[in-house]
Order: sequence, then C-alpha cells, then structure tokens
Amino acid sequence: MWRVALRDLQWRRRRFVIAVLATSLVFGMTLLMAGFATSLHHEGRRIVAALGADAWLVAAGAPGPFTTSTPIPAAEADRVAAMPGVARADPLVILHSTVRRPAVRDVNVIGARPGGLGTPALAGGRAVARAGEVVADTELGLAVGDRLELSGRRLEVVGLADQVTWYFGTPTLFLALEDAQAVAFGGQPLAMAVLTEGVPGGGTPGLERFTNGQAVADLERPLVRGLQSIDLISGLLWLVAAGIIGSIVYLSVLERLRELAVLKAVGASNRSLLGGFAIQAVLLSAAAAVLAVGIATVLAPVFPFTVEIPALAFPRLVATAMLVGLAASVVGLRRAVAVQPALAFGGP
Repeated sequence: MWRVALRDLQWRRRRFVIAVLATSLVFGMTLLMAGFATSLHHEGRRIVAALGADAWLVAAGAPGPFTTSTPIPAAEADRVAAMPGVARADPLVILHSTVRRPAVRDVNVIGARPGGLGTPALAGGRAVARAGEVVADTELGLAVGDRLELSGRRLEVVGLADQVTWYFGTPTLFLALEDAQAVAFGGQPLAMAVLTEGVPGGGTPGLERFTNGQAVADLERPLVRGLQSIDLISGLLWLVAAGIIGSIVYLSVLERLRELAVLKAVGASNRSLLGGFAIQAVLLSAAAAVLAVGIATVLAPVFPFTVEIPALAFPRLVATAMLVGLAASVVGLRRAVAVQPALAFGGP
C-alpha cells in the first residue's frame, strides 16, 4: 500500500506541493515563536551575568532590583561592604530613558562606579572612567568617539558592549554612577540596588537580598503575559497546521472512495489502507517541517530584535510535525475505514 500512497501523491503532486508550502509557513512561524521566547529568557540571564554580582540588595519589601521603585542611599554600599562574606559592594542605578539617534529610541540605563561591579565586558573601546562617558550597546549602532545626549547631559561613547539588551531588545547604556544619579534623582546620592562580590553572611537591616536567579525572575516578571501570548499563538499555529494536513488527507479520501472500495473488495485490509494515508500525512508534515527550518532561518534576521532559535527546536519540530500530521489525518482515516466494498460494484 505504500507504493499506492506514493503514486497517489505523485498524481496529486500540485496539491501536495501547495499543502507543503502552506504548512511550512505555519511551522516556520512556530519556530520563530520559540525563538522569541528563548531570546527573552536569554536577555535576562545575559544582563544579570554581565553585571558580575554574586548578590543584589534592594530596599526591604521591594519586588527586585529591576522593577523596584524605591531608592536607597548609595552609602548603604559601604555598610554592606563591611559585612562578613563580602569582598566588595557597589551601588547601582537602573532606569529607563530615551536618546535621539537621530529618531527617539528607548534605552535601558545602568549607572555604576567606574571600575566597580556593574561594568560589562567590552566588545571595543574602554570602560567608563569618569562622568561624561558612556559604554553603549552595539545595538544602537554607535562608534567609539560618538556623542549622544541623555536627559540633557552630553556623553561621549568610550566603549561598546554586545548582547546587553533586555525587554525585547532594548539597548543599554552604561554610565558613571553620578551621571545616572543626575538623570534619575536630580543628583541626589541614591541608588536602586547594591551589588556585592561575595554573599553577605549576616542580616541586612532595611535591605532585602536577592540571588542572581531571583534578579532574573524579577526582570522577567513583566514579560509573563507576553510569553503566555507567544505560547498561545504557537498553539494556534499548530492547530492551523493540523487543519491543513487533515483537510488534505480528507479530500484525498473523498476523491478515492471507489478506489478504496475496489482495494477492499480484492482483500486489502483496513490496516493497510490506514498505513497508506498515514504515510501521506507523515511525508507532508516532514517535508513542511524541513522547509520551515529554512524559512525561519531566512526570516529571523528581519525582526527588530535578535531571534534565538534553540538548536533542539529543529529536531523537535520535525518529530512534533509528524505526530501532528498523524493526529490530523484521523478524520480522513475514519472515513476510509467506513468505505464499503459494495461501492466498487456500483452499490450504495
């Protein structure tokens, strides 16, 4: 029966090709959805790792270092630095702002002591050494020596950092602590968090301690609804793919009712008939999944932020696509089983 199934696909090759193209577009979108979700998770982990802290301290009761709205005195870093287990402690300012290059762009801003914790690895240039300097995310397209204005302050780009975006690819600027304090607090000696090298061994009155994992969770919390929406869209895309495959198999069964009746009349079993249609569904799904890999690879660079499709997503797509193809063909298979041999001889 597998030869019959392949000959049927050859006879209806135009329909098969159209179905593969349509299904591959849907599968390609599921890969891109997986890439979106992966990128959002990786952004949070990368920016937290880039700041080089072992622990984060924020105002007691604050939800976390990235979403807190409660500043603390920057001098708290000196108190924390004297605690057991702490080799170094530095204040950190985190805020959101905009720059004009030439159009208005949203940016994340991190202010830290020059040479202290909160300084990222560089892709070019040097680190911030004093006020008036900035390390810019390569996503902004700036070069060392360029100048930009942030909330009325003129800053010179002295270094570049790569892969330090968060919140859907929003680029990050790294400033001297006093510049960030001027932008966020009008120059008052405040901070949003204290970073530590080493983990404080004692209590921290008035402060709440967060691990790196908790800092990542705090950063990702505002993205929960967005990630849920991505998962929902992915599920709907799988349903669309199942509908395309199921309709193709069902139409094939309807067009071959008399042929199926003849096969049954000469002794073909239901199992062999079902196997033939299952082969068609699996071939369609597998071909569409393979083509979807190419489509997703081509489309990923078009999106405005990095789409990181995990390597495991590709074999997982092929395997899942074949299972979806089999599940989607159930309606057509049931119709094939219901065909009566009498139809081959002109019966009802």
